[in-house]
This record gives sequence, structure tokens and C-alpha cells, in this order.
Amino acid sequence: MPGIKDKVIIITGASSGIGEAAALLLAARGAKVVLGARGAERLAALADRITRAGGEVAFAATDVTRRDDVSSLVALALERYGKLDVLIGNAGIGPISPLDDLRVDDWEGMVDINIKGVLYGIAAALPVFRSQGFGHFVHTASTAAHRIVPNMAVYAATKMAVRAISEGLRQEAGDKLRVTVVSPGFTRTSFAESMTDPALKAQTLAAMDKLAMPPDAIARAMAFAIEQPADVDVGEIIVRPTAQG
Repeated sequence: MPGIKDKVIIITGASSGIGEAAALLLAARGAKVVLGARGAERLAALADRITRAGGEVAFAATDVTRRDDVSSLVALALERYGKLDVLIGNAGIGPISPLDDLRVDDWEGMVDINIKGVLYGIAAALPVFRSQGFGHFVHTASTAAHRIVPNMAVYAATKMAVRAISEGLRQEAGDKLRVTVVSPGFTRTSFAESMTDPALKAQTLAAMDKLAMPPDAIARAMAFAIEQPADVDVGEIIVRPTAQG
């Protein structure tokens, strides 16, 4: 794909789910992918798969709640490949629960990863993009940012924040930078792993088995936005299973 080949693309939250699917798809289409996630062993295994398939990849253990980690991931891309075309801010967690449960630690975790992780990515990559005169942010939000339901108030708020930050960034970006929000619906990922409410976790896993779509669907949406000509900015894509209400 001429719109993706040889682009240098950072992906956070790359060790599983949507991030992993995006890494495999974009590398297969000729991108040089730079992967960050907290799980170093899973990153290494993913990088090995990409390398064995003929792709180009670099990776580093990255906790997006640490600004220095995100800055180091951007520095790795520049050191290894000399530029940065796209930053996919995909790291996120969703320990949903009723507000009455007062799971404040879960709330703080969602704010730190889902919101501040995106902001740290902007802080690290925006100066690079300005200096280069080109660049593309792709941020993973959620259909929860469009429709509020019980038990998801804080999670939805963090994903609404991702949309708001991204739209503000798009308006400030000028005619050289691009900003895309991808809002997935129910997707077969490790989303439930962060849940600390046992009943909601079991309910989520059961629903996932029944109707969730594969993460490749979101990876293809990201690829669609990335492969567009430089003067075309895909602002937002919502992708959900047909069975999702």
C-alpha cells in the first residue's frame, strides 16, 4: 500500500488486542512499526513474529503513565528510523463499575492511562511533527464516548476526553498535521482483564464471546485513515459489531 509503506508508526498498547492487530497489519503493509507496552515479553514475541514475516520493528517497554517512557519511545523511533510519521495512542484500560462502588483507584488508573497517556504522546510527538512539517496522531477512543450507559461513567468520561483533546488538536494542527479518532465498539480484546468487579467482568467476557468483533476490524480502520493522501484528514471513524445496540 503506497500510503503506508515505509511510514514510521509508533503504537502504544501494542502487546495485545487492537494494538497487536494494528502492528501486524501495518508491518505487513510495509510500515516500520515502533511498539510500546508494559509487557516486555509479549512485545518481544510480537516483534519476533513481525521480523520473521519480513517486517521492520523496534520496541521498548513503555508505561504511558510515565512521561519519560513515552518520550523515550518517540526518541527510539527517531534514532532507529530518522523520522516519525504516525503516533497511534492506543493504550487504555476499562475497569468499569458502578459509581457507588467507589473504586477510586480504578478511576485514577483510567484517567492516568486513557487521558494522560494520550497527552504525553502529544507532548512527545507534536514538536517532532512541527519540526518535520508532517505527522499524524491516531487516538483510540470508544463508542462509550458517544453513548453513556450505567457502570461506564468514568470510562466514558475518559474516552470523551480523548475525543475532545483530539478535536482541539485537529483545529490547532494547521494544514500539515492530521488527527484521527477511532472509536471501537465491542471488540475481542483483553479489555476485561483490568476489571476489578467480578460480576461485571464475567458479564463482559460472556458478551464478548457472543458478539464482539475481532481487533483486525479496528486495525483496518486505522490503516484506512493512515493511507489517505497527505491533504486528506479522516477525523473520526466509528466501528462496531452489527449486533451491538
